[in-house]
Amino acid sequence: MDKGNAIEVKDVYKGFKVYSDRGQTLKERFLFRKKNRTSYREILKGISFSVKKGEALALIGNNGCGKSTTLKLLTRIIYPNSGTVELSGRVVSLIELGAGFHPDMSGRENIYINASIFGLSKKDIDNRLDAIIKFSELEEYIDNPVRTYSSGMYMRLAFAIAINVDADILLVDEILAVGDAAFQAKCFNRMREIKGNGTTIVLVSHSMVQVEQLCDRSIWILEGKIRADGKCRDVDPMYLDYMAQKTIDESLAEDNTSTRADDDPNSTGQGRLEEQENNENQHELVEGVVEETKESTREQNGDINPPEEAKKRYGRGDIKIQEVHLKNENGKEVNTLTTEGGFSVEVRYKAKKTVRNASFGIGIFRNDGVGCYGTNTVIERFEKFDIDKDGEYRIVFPRTMLVQGSYWIDLAIECDGGIPIDYYKQAKRFDVISRVNDVDILRIPHRWESNLLMNGENML
Repeated sequence: MDKGNAIEVKDVYKGFKVYSDRGQTLKERFLFRKKNRTSYREILKGISFSVKKGEALALIGNNGCGKSTTLKLLTRIIYPNSGTVELSGRVVSLIELGAGFHPDMSGRENIYINASIFGLSKKDIDNRLDAIIKFSELEEYIDNPVRTYSSGMYMRLAFAIAINVDADILLVDEILAVGDAAFQAKCFNRMREIKGNGTTIVLVSHSMVQVEQLCDRSIWILEGKIRADGKCRDVDPMYLDYMAQKTIDESLAEDNTSTRADDDPNSTGQGRLEEQENNENQHELVEGVVEETKESTREQNGDINPPEEAKKRYGRGDIKIQEVHLKNENGKEVNTLTTEGGFSVEVRYKAKKTVRNASFGIGIFRNDGVGCYGTNTVIERFEKFDIDKDGEYRIVFPRTMLVQGSYWIDLAIECDGGIPIDYYKQAKRFDVISRVNDVDILRIPHRWESNLLMNGENML
């Protein structure tokens, strides 16, 4: 194993025996022996990857693709049929939160039991006990039996224990939605703190926001194989595009099936179901569905974008962003802004089909891909709307606030909670200049107050 790696997975295959129907008694097994059939389902089909020490990796993909199976292989809950999985250091998994809790014991007693499972000594637990209780926000209930806890309280305690163990490798499976909004933010900030301390993180999540904020790299698993491996900003849009196209294909298949069923008076519900399943299986067997669909959509729409421009865009294509203009506070079109001034982004689009429940979105990124700001009309509580003709919209920023450097803007038109209609990466590039050379990303409004700074100038 390479000394710089925390995890190495090499050519791993994993499958499970699936029972279609198994009787529970000897009589049932004898009477229904023809139903006691088994099949073998291969979940992972020769995946290989490594994770460097201190790196944060996201495993993404649709349900059933093998993400959680991979995570369980890393925790050694299960073992591969073939191939090798190697890890270096103490591993803590946030997969089954609260596993090992005894319902009749108090929260305090369960802290000792659960933390000892993670490998902490009694002395270590004593030293961390107050921090665990404080983080869980269960001070008033910590000596009550766990069976009296609500599900939210139960998960809070389990999460607080898991993240207060000094782990070299932290494995996380869709558990950041713990408690209320304030506690979720607290958990996520703690995860970022853990990452900053050099812990290796492997995260399974369907939230691309969490992935891009926490992780350095994404691996997209599709039907048990690694479809893409690279920076989150490159891999995540490919996955989202695939899922959007899959939704469209399934919707079209349902429409076609229902149309044929309505036309055929002899059609039965069972026949329609079997036909729909056949259609779905055909879609799943098509290789390269993302690229083929993209290409065919471009040809149908007659897009004239050069190939390098087309690579920056994905979505259904019912609406296309045609023009993007960046203007300063005086309304002049520019490519350079000042930190102190304001700006606006004006977007014109062309509608080819009506889109229901639409929304507009924008993201601003530094030249190295670091996200600076992102929002959309759904986040800001605007009502969703329908687009049935060409139009335009404008986003106005009273203050730029970005420090000196180079940036780009992503634009998005989406529908139905995130299905991309036209996601335009790097739609506009621009530079920011400033009178002072402050650092990082934003210049937050502020002022200095001290009798030693009488001759200074307050910039903001």
